[in-house]
Amino acid sequence: MKAVILAAGEGTRLRPRTAEIPKPLVEVAGAPILTRCFETVRDLGVDEAVVVVGYEKEAIVDRYGDAYRDLDLRYAHQEERTGLAHAVLAAADQVDADFAVLNGDNVYAGNLDTVLRRHRETDADLTVPVHEVSRETARAGAVCELDEDGTVTGFVEKPDDPPSRYAPAAFYVLPPAVFHACRLVRPSSRGEYELADAIDLLVRAGYRVETVPFEGRKVNVNTEADVERAERLLDRID
Repeated sequence: MKAVILAAGEGTRLRPRTAEIPKPLVEVAGAPILTRCFETVRDLGVDEAVVVVGYEKEAIVDRYGDAYRDLDLRYAHQEERTGLAHAVLAAADQVDADFAVLNGDNVYAGNLDTVLRRHRETDADLTVPVHEVSRETARAGAVCELDEDGTVTGFVEKPDDPPSRYAPAAFYVLPPAVFHACRLVRPSSRGEYELADAIDLLVRAGYRVETVPFEGRKVNVNTEADVERAERLLDRID
């Protein structure tokens, strides 16, 4: 299985660190966040990653080249950074089977191996780890829509009134059909093409989604405080 790692971000809230490097190259506990993402997918048995680059992309390409240890690397350029669906779509011509998607500015520690195993063992079209979050967090990101039985019936991005407090853990296993869905979505109220909207189209079109309870932690590194949180997480793991 391939992984698509979204690493095009600028990281304005991490200035001056990101004045000349992209956010995924910010170091957390002595290693760039992107290096930690590579280690995460290697541990999952992934042998090739497509890295979607944008801001200061040469810094990433020059640092890693065509491989990180035994992980083959390919690159896709997101010319305009207009949302995660737009970023995923940049990798469309390099992926022709189910693939994992993760954010190149997140530090992960959890049961992602269970997610891949569940995807292989079931007839799911897409598999998503989910966890319960605060209402405030639910309003700031993607959350699941659920029916009375607790089955996922859709996804919504940054809702004013969240339909649930169950959120995807910034990791997905998706079918190639998501690329067509990414082409169909329209910009959100903040002017971005949201990956949650593309996944929502698949679910509503009848694609079967499997959810796995996310056991662990992940930190989205946006600020200096997030860097410290990620380092505390890694300290507990070590």
